[in-house]
Amino acid sequence: MKVNPAPSSLELVVARQTEDLAWLKRVPEQYRITVYDKGDGSSGGLRLSNEGREAQTYLHHLSERHESLAATTVFVQGHPFDHAPDLHKILRALAEGTLALVDFHWLGFLAETDDSRGRRLFVPWSKNPDRHELQLDDFHAQLFGAPGPATYRFFVGAQYAVTRAAAQRRPAEFYHQAQGLATGFPHAPHCFERCWDRVFKSDGTAGRLPPGQPTAYFKPIKRLRSSLSTPPSHTADFPFPSRTQNRIRGHSLVQPCPRAKTALI
Repeated sequence: MKVNPAPSSLELVVARQTEDLAWLKRVPEQYRITVYDKGDGSSGGLRLSNEGREAQTYLHHLSERHESLAATTVFVQGHPFDHAPDLHKILRALAEGTLALVDFHWLGFLAETDDSRGRRLFVPWSKNPDRHELQLDDFHAQLFGAPGPATYRFFVGAQYAVTRAAAQRRPAEFYHQAQGLATGFPHAPHCFERCWDRVFKSDGTAGRLPPGQPTAYFKPIKRLRSSLSTPPSHTADFPFPSRTQNRIRGHSLVQPCPRAKTALI
């Protein structure tokens, strides 16, 4: 286990419960890696109580590390690839300085739209057999102190990258109080999933999900690609900024990636 408390320009925050974190061995060495473990603690990560899912984990980090956030932080779940199959590609590009992040960027390949009661997506979801509704209108009012919109546009998966400047648009106390919502409000992680960009006062779907279009799919479909002479036009491009430094934080079982390049800014 490597411990390096020095500030880093890039940090990967992992919200783990029971997932196998062997994939962290492929993370470029420029990243400081922080694992929060809500499971058995076998990852060697920082222990948190098992409540509030990834939402509470992210908010805990944003609150506790508010004044020492990395220039860019990537927030993911313990097994991030179902929703972000190209995560390693994005992490490498950030480390190499070939992708640029302005303030906030959703990770994932499926952009969606849901209404304030979750009736379009959450209610018919296969993992919601009781057909509960979301209370996004009340959630939004409690979190932001203002009425919410009729619809929410977001990328499925609750994973994203955010700059320190964007995260610090809100004070540490905001993130501290938001943890109460994450652990006490009905279906709070699903509510946060729909509005993480709003947490950072950003519009994460601008330029990616056209106005009036409820859904956009950014993952190439192999069975269609074989019948086309050119790649599908809906394959995503990911505009990130590049800020790299060293290095890897303790509480992770990470080895340096020999392919990584270091570009100090």
